[in-house]
Amino acid sequence: MTPSEAWSYDGKRVVVTGGGGSGMGAAAVAELADLGAEVHVFDLREPAGEVESFQRVDLKDPDAIAAAVEAVPGTIDALFNCVGVPGPPFVSDLDTMLINFAGVRHLTELVVERMPAGGAVATIASAAAAGWPQRLEAFLPLVETQGFAGAKGWCEAHPDAIATGYGPSKLAVAIWTAYACNDLGARGIRINCTMPGPTETPMLPSFKQRVGEGFWESYPIPIGRFATPAEQGRALVFLNSAAASCITGIGLVTDGGSLSAAAAGVVTLPTVQVRTG
Repeated sequence: MTPSEAWSYDGKRVVVTGGGGSGMGAAAVAELADLGAEVHVFDLREPAGEVESFQRVDLKDPDAIAAAVEAVPGTIDALFNCVGVPGPPFVSDLDTMLINFAGVRHLTELVVERMPAGGAVATIASAAAAGWPQRLEAFLPLVETQGFAGAKGWCEAHPDAIATGYGPSKLAVAIWTAYACNDLGARGIRINCTMPGPTETPMLPSFKQRVGEGFWESYPIPIGRFATPAEQGRALVFLNSAAASCITGIGLVTDGGSLSAAAAGVVTLPTVQVRTG
């Protein structure tokens, strides 16, 4: 394989959830199209550019998810799970868990049945999930549930565990990524996630409203700025490319260095005070 082939998506059929609008998913769609992919978008919003197909899908509806996957022809080489909601007060705790985790996992399980060896899955988690090993005991039972209904039932039975919605949903994604890599690896399929820090997406104002402007004003970012959707999209495209062929089960932190600098003790991260109402 030549270096250029390692980055190419020529002849590859890919599905991007959350590929509408102008966020990270949309940036991934644009990059994939430039790299030669046949792109199929699942979202509630239409994609800005030309794609092979667009289906309006609500990830709280497992039947709609199954119908959308069935409508994509042939094998699927890569899946990009870019859909996501910010949680309360915009979306309930339960619906946040269903969209960000249960629906994403259900869709992935259907897609990987159509994936050949060499296929790959990349999901957007969050830098807020980077400490997932310390929360494994709390969330592994959710990850071990079976199917959409199993995950929904667990969430309904554990309202305190899913309180605030967004953080727990992304922790579940990170743990599931690590949990699933072994079984998928035996089938020649890789699975990874990204853990973005502050990024200039349409969802950013919602996050600012949840935690307050003061939080972001005091948030240290070594590169000196928020990331762009294009930068986050390229990280996803890399993880699902042949250039990352030995990488699986990881959470790639794409936060401009904040967590690393905090771990080294050279910066201090502010405490999050989430507003739920």
